[in-house]
Amino acid sequence: MTSKKASGQAKPAQRVIKKYPNRRLYDTDTSTYITLAEVKQLVLDAEPFVVRDAKTNEDLTRSILLQIILEEEAGGAPMFSEAALANIIRFYGHAMQGFMGSYLEKNVQAFTDFQQQLAAQSKVLTPEMWSQFMNVQNPIQGVMGNYAEQSRVLFEKMQEQMQKNAEQMLGAFGVKK
Repeated sequence: MTSKKASGQAKPAQRVIKKYPNRRLYDTDTSTYITLAEVKQLVLDAEPFVVRDAKTNEDLTRSILLQIILEEEAGGAPMFSEAALANIIRFYGHAMQGFMGSYLEKNVQAFTDFQQQLAAQSKVLTPEMWSQFMNVQNPIQGVMGNYAEQSRVLFEKMQEQMQKNAEQMLGAFGVKK
């Protein structure tokens, strides 16, 4: 790789961060050691990056992202309840594991898209319009309620389809429920 910060030269498509055995993270883009908080900021800034083991070149990005989530959850206001975490753990090794990951990913993306649309629309609202908007029996609750209901229906349909598929497969082997 060539110098990334030199004028006239394009930055690489993906920032490379190397993790050393002493657990330090080295940003090859800035040629400096960085903290987990700075990696979190890269995520918040939607900077594409990959974390690689300095010795083996193994991709450690997921591990670092999970570490950031762990620190956030251990902090002041966790996002997941113990029950939600326990349910997520129960899906590992389960036949529905792949579907659950896809389901969660699609729902988080849908929620993110909704949030971005709301933010874009809010830029054109004046303070007076915001005041009126917030005083109308909290319309966000209605929108979020609809989102939650759609999510529940999608999950139930997914469960029904999986049950049908399992029954068909077992039926093909002569096993009845």
